[in-house]
Amino acid sequence: MKVQANGIEIEVEDHGNPDDPALLLIMGFSGQLSLWPDAFVDELVGRGFRVIRYDNRDIGLSHKFDGVKAPHPLWQLFVKRILKNRQMAPYRLTDMAADGVGVLDALGVERAHVLGVSMGGMIAQIVGADYPDRVLSLMPVMTSTNAPGLPGPDKEIRKTLIQAARNRPETEEEAVAAGIRFFNAIGSPGGAERQAEIAELIRKNVARSLYPEGPSRQLAAIIETGNLRPWAQRVRAKTLVIHGETDPLILHPCGKDVADNIDGARFALIEEMGHDLPEAKHGHLADMVAEHSLGR
Repeated sequence: MKVQANGIEIEVEDHGNPDDPALLLIMGFSGQLSLWPDAFVDELVGRGFRVIRYDNRDIGLSHKFDGVKAPHPLWQLFVKRILKNRQMAPYRLTDMAADGVGVLDALGVERAHVLGVSMGGMIAQIVGADYPDRVLSLMPVMTSTNAPGLPGPDKEIRKTLIQAARNRPETEEEAVAAGIRFFNAIGSPGGAERQAEIAELIRKNVARSLYPEGPSRQLAAIIETGNLRPWAQRVRAKTLVIHGETDPLILHPCGKDVADNIDGARFALIEEMGHDLPEAKHGHLADMVAEHSLGR
C-alpha cells in the first residue's frame, strides 16, 4: 500500500499482529523492500513483532525524483572537500530518515524498534538521534558512521559500487545479471545453494520494479550527508550494532565505530556473513533482534 510520508508517496508493507511491538525495517542502497527476504520477515513476525518494511524514496514503488540529476560520485567528493557547505545532491539521508518517521506517522505508530541495513543503518542512526521519542530500540546492521579515516573496501569493490550506482540496464535480464554480479562480490560465502538463493531474490526484485536512475541519487545522498558520528553520539536508545565478519563492502571496523560512538551500544560480529542477509543466518539474526528489543 502507498502512504503519504514526508510529503511524498512511500510504498509500505505491514506484517504481523498490529498489537505487537512495531519493528521498522530500513533497507540499504538501491534495495527495494523486497530485498528483505520474506523468510526473514516471517522469522521476525514469529518472534512477536509487527514488521513494517518500505521502499526508500527513488526505488521500488515509492516516489521517484525523475529528471533530477545526481553528481558523479568522484566529482561530488572532490567538491565537498573544498566547498563543505555546498549541497550537490537532490536530498540527504536526513530527508530519508524523515521518510521513515513519516511511515510510522501514516500507520499511527507512536514508537518502534528500528533496524536498518547498510545505508538503512546510516538512516537508522539519524532516526535515533533526531527522533529519540519515536525509537524503542536501535539496530544498525552492516553499516558505518562514514567518518574520515575508517577503512574502506578494496579497489575492485569500490568500482563495483560505483558501477551499480551508474548502471543503466535496458532489459530485465541485464538487470538480473548485474544484480547477481553485485551480490556475488559483496555477499556471504556459499556454494550452489547460495547462488540459487541470490538469483531468486534478484529476479523477484527486478520483476517488481526496474528503476536504474534512483541509486545514483541515493549514493549522492550518502556522500552529501557525510560523517555520521555527530548523529551517532546523540543516540540514547538501547542499541545493538551487528556486522558480518566477512563483509567486503563495509568492513567490520566501520560497524565497531558505530557502536563506539553510541553510548552503551553493544557490538556483535557474525561469522561467515558478508554484506547481505543469507538464509542460513535468518534464525540467528531474528533471535538477536528479539533478545535485544524484547528481552526474549
